[in-house]
Amino acid sequence: MKAICFYFQIHQPFRLKRYRFFDIGNDHYYYDDFANDDILTRIAHHSYIPAAESLLRMIEDSKGAFRCALSITGTALEQCEQYVPEFVDLLKKLADTGKVEFLAETYAHSLSSLADPEEFAAQVKAHDDKIFELFGVRPKVFRNTELIYCDDLAPQILEMGYKGVITEGAKHILGWKSPNYVYSATSAPKLKMLLKNSKLSDDISFRFSNPEWDAYPLTADKYIDWIANTPADEQIVNLFMNLETFGELQNRDTGIFQFLEALPRFAKERGIDFWTPSEAVSKLKPVGELSIMHPISWADEARDTSAWLGNKLQNEAFNKLYSVAERVRLCDDRRLKQDWYYLQGSDHFFYMATKHMNDGAVHSHFSPYETPFQAFTNYMNVLADFIVRVEEQYPLSIENEELNSLLTTIRNQATEIETLNKEVNSMRKNLEHYNEEHALREKAEEPAKPAAKAPAKKAPAKKAAPAKKAAAKKPAAKKAAK
Repeated sequence: MKAICFYFQIHQPFRLKRYRFFDIGNDHYYYDDFANDDILTRIAHHSYIPAAESLLRMIEDSKGAFRCALSITGTALEQCEQYVPEFVDLLKKLADTGKVEFLAETYAHSLSSLADPEEFAAQVKAHDDKIFELFGVRPKVFRNTELIYCDDLAPQILEMGYKGVITEGAKHILGWKSPNYVYSATSAPKLKMLLKNSKLSDDISFRFSNPEWDAYPLTADKYIDWIANTPADEQIVNLFMNLETFGELQNRDTGIFQFLEALPRFAKERGIDFWTPSEAVSKLKPVGELSIMHPISWADEARDTSAWLGNKLQNEAFNKLYSVAERVRLCDDRRLKQDWYYLQGSDHFFYMATKHMNDGAVHSHFSPYETPFQAFTNYMNVLADFIVRVEEQYPLSIENEELNSLLTTIRNQATEIETLNKEVNSMRKNLEHYNEEHALREKAEEPAKPAAKAPAKKAPAKKAAPAKKAAAKKPAAKKAAK
């Protein structure tokens, strides 16, 4: 039996306002609230809300047979809570069905996995906590920013407690292999891998409404037939895409929502199930190990990280940002840490790309800047002010080696204090237990007190003898004789 694994991505960054060189040191608020509100509200009403309503209907109409997964970044959730709380309510309804799985990822949709393992782990935990806070579930499968993955990441992902990871089924990695199987990571064999079927995913995301496409128009029955006709031993077809495919990238007028809602009916006719990523990695055994030595992603033709780190502008900004990572983690300034998260968003580096052809068109479509150089200048101005604020707490005159040494000392002291606190608590409990035992022992050994004697009863007064009474009457008789 075959199964379809649907996963939908939702992400929105905190876009920066136009920040001039003269604002450095004077203005510490970096975000374009109007643009963030306007863009998110528009996309939510065109795409997110109607798509979520479609997913709910699909679950109800299929009586729970339809299942899927959602991955929502922390920055997107924050903006949804602020600007379109009705969408968060819809997500909670989807969570309550028990048929929608929420995936783990970095809170800020960052590239921290490529630069700072400690920051990477902290962001994943922060995202997990946010998902649990809103939806009451803990993610079990991980998807990194833009599906970035390589062998070096697998051990850490497994150590964080995830049983599966989602990434791109890149042709230069798979070669003759098919993405329609479960694989295991070479560097962490217990970690299972789900690979995106790029061709079938992009048929919906990019080609659905293209009249020049040889398969146009795409209908639900035709699409399900393609999946059903894949080799019999290929058990899982992973369809990964942005949720804004429905209503934003593919307009409502194209019939994209009707296409989506018709899929479960035709899938049932062909004996095809729908599984969540957790179900897929639980039910299917890996067919083999897959080694990915260099980071891959689902972006651009190259399917690598060049969309964010492919030129000198991007690398300059990236290295400058993470040069202060240790200092930011040391501070207790809540606002500074919030800005740290928002500035790590991969979108800021995406806007600086200088690619041409189709890739360049995609980058310019999403960028709010006229040129990549304008994006770089604006970001570096903001970053300069941010670093000034960091330096106020931890001067940059302290070398990283010296700072690391201090950090190690602090961590060792914290560990020692924690150990001593545990010992003190243990001794306190032992002392309390000893005092209780001692009190019970003293009570048991105390001699029994003699019973109190009852007070002696007074003897009743004796009556006068009759003889005495008679004697007492004799004088009276003598007086009468006289």
